[in-house]
Amino acid sequence: MKKLWVPLLLLLLVAADLFIGSVRLPFSDVWSAITGNEVSEFTCRIVWNFRIPKMITALLAGMSLAVCGAQMQTLFRNPLADPYVLGISSGAGLGVAFFVMGSSLLGIGSVVRWLSDLGTASFAWLGALGVMLIVVAASARLKSNMTLLILGIMIGYAGSALIGLIQYFSDAPALKSYVLWTMGSFGNVTGTRLIIMTVLCITGLLISIYNIKDLNVLLMGEQYATSLGIPVRRIRNRIFLATTLLAGSVTAFCGPIGFIGIAVPHLTRMIFNNTNHRVLIPASALIGACMMILADIISQLPGSGSVLPVNTVAALMGIPVIIYVILKNRAVRL
Repeated sequence: MKKLWVPLLLLLLVAADLFIGSVRLPFSDVWSAITGNEVSEFTCRIVWNFRIPKMITALLAGMSLAVCGAQMQTLFRNPLADPYVLGISSGAGLGVAFFVMGSSLLGIGSVVRWLSDLGTASFAWLGALGVMLIVVAASARLKSNMTLLILGIMIGYAGSALIGLIQYFSDAPALKSYVLWTMGSFGNVTGTRLIIMTVLCITGLLISIYNIKDLNVLLMGEQYATSLGIPVRRIRNRIFLATTLLAGSVTAFCGPIGFIGIAVPHLTRMIFNNTNHRVLIPASALIGACMMILADIISQLPGSGSVLPVNTVAALMGIPVIIYVILKNRAVRL
């Protein structure tokens, strides 16, 4: 009962995200637009075409990245593991780099026009999926999670190297477009994109809930789980699938948003003083949603007419938590 303030805080932040934005609107007008009462078309468009989709996107992104982080830290028994530890972020970034900069360089722009409706999101997802398939194939031969962790880091470096190569040969407009994508944004996820992202994220969250029992077993060590006859490799692949659906979807539609996946699970353990995943997974989802919506509110610079990159705000919020964990070391209990 004493932790009910977390969902209440989430409801408060959701309301603030709807009523506060870079464009100043009277609270009464926003409420009228939400409830369907008579209000100006300008206000209706801002509320229904921008603020509500943006709020839903921030909610899904925060929940997804936080739940990913909780699973990765348990699987690898590493307090600094995050949703992109397997190279998923680099794979998504490579897909976007190929779409935005590489297709014109290679003269195959017409080949990718059939994906123009989803654009960068489609190729980001293809890149993330490609990395996941490589990791799953490698996991069939590698028994050690630490080896898989190193493989993911190497995939990330390889992806970053290829992105740098494409950037070197790209023209200025394409390079600018890619850089803007890396800064992160919730404002472009509307309509078809929002529907697809919602379906993918909910699917990933349901798989993560299904993983709770197995994650609790992994807390006691991989060797102990194997001695009990538990199929660790199958569990590992299921966690990879959930991570790819969640982190891959968020990266594809919103850009690479870092530090939330690392910081939120530790913050959740400190607040709830519990490592049981029956508590940790849903609590991480709620706190992750709170942090991401708060980051969205801050990034809007309410009333100023300007917008900051979400990735920057999220990093500034997450880094102090990570530094605290490293210095105190008492919150790292996996």
